[in-house]
Amino acid sequence: MAFRVDIVSDVVCPWCVIGYLRLERVIDRLSLKEPVEIHWHPFELNPTMPQQGMDLYQHTFEKYAATSDASERSRLSMATLGKELNFFFNFSTSMKIYNTRKAHQLLMWSAQFGLQYSLKMALFRAYFTQSTDVSSIENLREIARTVGLNPEVATQVMQDETWENAVAVTEQQWVEAGINAVPAFIFNQKQVLIGAQTESTLTDVISTINM
Repeated sequence: MAFRVDIVSDVVCPWCVIGYLRLERVIDRLSLKEPVEIHWHPFELNPTMPQQGMDLYQHTFEKYAATSDASERSRLSMATLGKELNFFFNFSTSMKIYNTRKAHQLLMWSAQFGLQYSLKMALFRAYFTQSTDVSSIENLREIARTVGLNPEVATQVMQDETWENAVAVTEQQWVEAGINAVPAFIFNQKQVLIGAQTESTLTDVISTINM
């Protein structure tokens, strides 16, 4: 029987990157007897974000009342943590935050092909490392192609209201289940952890559940 991990996250959430990469390290270190199944689920930090996006520093100030200095310190800290996990955060003063609904539509669709992990990591790198607009159909289509998804079908999925509604319904279900911040990790549908946990905490939780 597989060890199941459900992860609720957004592709423009830096702590989701850090949290997942820490989890990946722990799973590799523990060498679990059972195969590990990772299932990614949608959560939009900014579901009403306009399609053209918004300046990240302005957004951070308006949403969290964080000053420029505080935002810069936070990003420097995240960049340092990223380096420790072999992930490059390329924060800049011109960086924008984007609407991620279409990206989540692709992620939901990609699960049936076993390419959800590849797409999720490609989206993380596209946004945080390459400063790519991850709300753009053209950009998302190319990212989908690079991980082995059919770009023509990917475009149809992004333009399909059925997939859009499926993402919205799924997000609402997680909110109703008590998930109101990300990343959220659900282990074997038993234990829930919110936030980018330390490797020590993740090790303790997984080891306890897997006893």
